[in-house]
Amino acid sequence: MKDTYESPLASRYASREMLYLFSPDKKFTTWHRLWIALARAEMELGLPITQAQIDEMERERDHIDYDLAAQKEKELRHDVMAHIHAYGAHCPSAMPIIHLGATSCYVGDNTDVILMKEGLQLIRDKLVRVLASLARFAGRYKALPTLGYTHYQAAQMVTVGKRATLWMNELLSDLEEVEYRLDHLKLLGCKGTTGTQASFLELFAGDQEKVRQLDRKIAVEMGFGPDQVQPVTGQTYSRKVDAAILATLSGIAQSAHKFATDLRLLCHMKEIEEPFEKHQVGSSAMPYKRNPMRSERICALARYVMADSLNPAMTASVQWFERTLDDSANKRISVSEAFLAVDAILNLYENVASNLVVHEKVIAKHIQEELPFMATENILMDAVKAGGDRQALHERIRTHSLAAGSRVKDEGKDNDLLERIAADPAFGLTREQILRHLDPADYIGCCPEQVERFLRDCIQPVLEKYAGALAGHSAEIMV
Repeated sequence: MKDTYESPLASRYASREMLYLFSPDKKFTTWHRLWIALARAEMELGLPITQAQIDEMERERDHIDYDLAAQKEKELRHDVMAHIHAYGAHCPSAMPIIHLGATSCYVGDNTDVILMKEGLQLIRDKLVRVLASLARFAGRYKALPTLGYTHYQAAQMVTVGKRATLWMNELLSDLEEVEYRLDHLKLLGCKGTTGTQASFLELFAGDQEKVRQLDRKIAVEMGFGPDQVQPVTGQTYSRKVDAAILATLSGIAQSAHKFATDLRLLCHMKEIEEPFEKHQVGSSAMPYKRNPMRSERICALARYVMADSLNPAMTASVQWFERTLDDSANKRISVSEAFLAVDAILNLYENVASNLVVHEKVIAKHIQEELPFMATENILMDAVKAGGDRQALHERIRTHSLAAGSRVKDEGKDNDLLERIAADPAFGLTREQILRHLDPADYIGCCPEQVERFLRDCIQPVLEKYAGALAGHSAEIMV
């Protein structure tokens, strides 16, 4: 059936692994795991819960009775209570102790943290794969001269590989942000309705150490360190956590947008293009076109993420006292969709970066159109060494440059600046002496060495640290 709205993030863009992470199956099996962790910790701390009850819960851990849950939610108007009843129906002996002492945020918020953690791990690995693709590209073209641009006007030369390191350096910063978020992400734990843990203090007959141990045991079972639990909360973890994580995702989107925009400009100049498949259609009207549609899609999705990152920031700012519920509907959409969109962006980024097409002859042609202007400083130095007046020659170069520029822009002819200078007796230089300044490699400065150092000192350690992320993976483009 196709008569109901479906999100393009699910149907067109995001990968299967990220879609699964934010699926109902993953969400509700995580709720089950949290209920098992709670019961197990409570049993170990002395509450009258049996191993048989936990074993029963374990057997049904991955079984979600969606029909019964939907029936119960329609009756109870509460999603967590609906799933408690649905789970308990298949774990009858454990039903009395499922969710013991907890509030809805125990499963809801802890699951959100777990999903964001696993989502960041997927994003981290994809960032590493993009860096690996760009590293190969940068290494291959580390010494290939190309025009550098400031204000999108031709400036001093760089190299194709050096420009790629600028894209990589931003992604490296994003990777560090992701690592920071993963290192500092903490579970809500078991805090109760206003964060006081009063219900658990009652269950453990006033033993505060057991209440503390409950948090620690649950954290360890759910894959966190014993101290990776929020020290103080209201009913929910601070929504600033969501805002911080989406700010990190927004940073990735910003970096990807910069790359894709640069590439779209390079495609226009026909210097570097994204991959274009054998039967790919560039335009329904103009069959000759090779539109950079993947880069355009990166920019489109990146803008969405950057705008979406404002949602949790606004939500965090208006949480009243120990909790309010105007966060829930927004969180369900904004957080998951940010992850799905960044996942799609990085899949596209890796695909494009792995298959960039470099047109070296076009790059060389563009260099030759601008190189005479860049060579004038070196020509000036030679003329001064031969006895010329620096200030007078500077004025002569300015005059010749304006005339040559007018010839190029107003008449559509070739740049004849060097011929003008060679014919000017004030410079005292032969045409051969002038033309020796036209080797583009003389104008790229330290670019090759910068690329080599950057790849060796900054990128290689990352690729070695996350070698597992590089094994057997390739970018998945859904449509």
